[in-house]
Amino acid sequence: MTTPRLTYFPLDHDVVAFSSTRHGGVGCGCYSSFNITHYCGDSPQAVGENRERLASVLQIPVNRIVLPRQTHGTEIRIVDERFFALPESEQSRLLEGVDAVLTHLPETCIGVSTADCIPVLLYDKVHRAVAAIHAGWRGTVRRIVVKAVEAMTQAYGTASADLHAVVGPGISLESFEVGDEVYDEFAGQGFDMSAIAKREEKWLIDLPECNRLQLVQTGVKAGNILMSGICTYRQSSDYFSARRLGIASGRIYTGIMIK
Repeated sequence: MTTPRLTYFPLDHDVVAFSSTRHGGVGCGCYSSFNITHYCGDSPQAVGENRERLASVLQIPVNRIVLPRQTHGTEIRIVDERFFALPESEQSRLLEGVDAVLTHLPETCIGVSTADCIPVLLYDKVHRAVAAIHAGWRGTVRRIVVKAVEAMTQAYGTASADLHAVVGPGISLESFEVGDEVYDEFAGQGFDMSAIAKREEKWLIDLPECNRLQLVQTGVKAGNILMSGICTYRQSSDYFSARRLGIASGRIYTGIMIK
């Protein structure tokens, strides 16, 4: 049996932080081969087998892999022991419409699903708490990363200066063409467009950099932010890209787990 090929991020020896690639699973076609997202049209059997494979690599029960059903909003959910005490149907309900997840539980992998959007991971070493954030362009405009830092502060007493972050695989500036209406959304929300946008035939927007700047603005030290530098659009043979493969395709799972 092949095992999922993961891209690991060296945050700290006390956490495992990673993004999945397209390799090491059982999916077919545009879901080939490793996808654990259950709401993108993949075979439930393939998703279930891939989840089992990931749980084996992480050495945790499969029900300790947490993945919300995202809607490009800013809803944030805390996952604690009360969450796991609930029936599975209630857990699923609580993860509906959620775009960021926080936890302080060890051996619990929280993550988000992307295929060009930007996944962001946060780790508070002082309070041993983590976050996984889905920042598409809509979430980025609405500053979901800032909201997640604020939520960690409220829930765990996190100081932003103590945070370590990963800005994971997503579409790069060179590949993210947008219309005037998207540019206007960012400009209207007060973003420094000279730092995150460039005009060619269409506007290009740098979503990874925009999220990095938001982290810095919250007080995260620039030296504590790891940029993956992976463009999903240009590297779609290894990472799922909805712009390349279409919406009916697999998703990257970017996760973080306290050991």
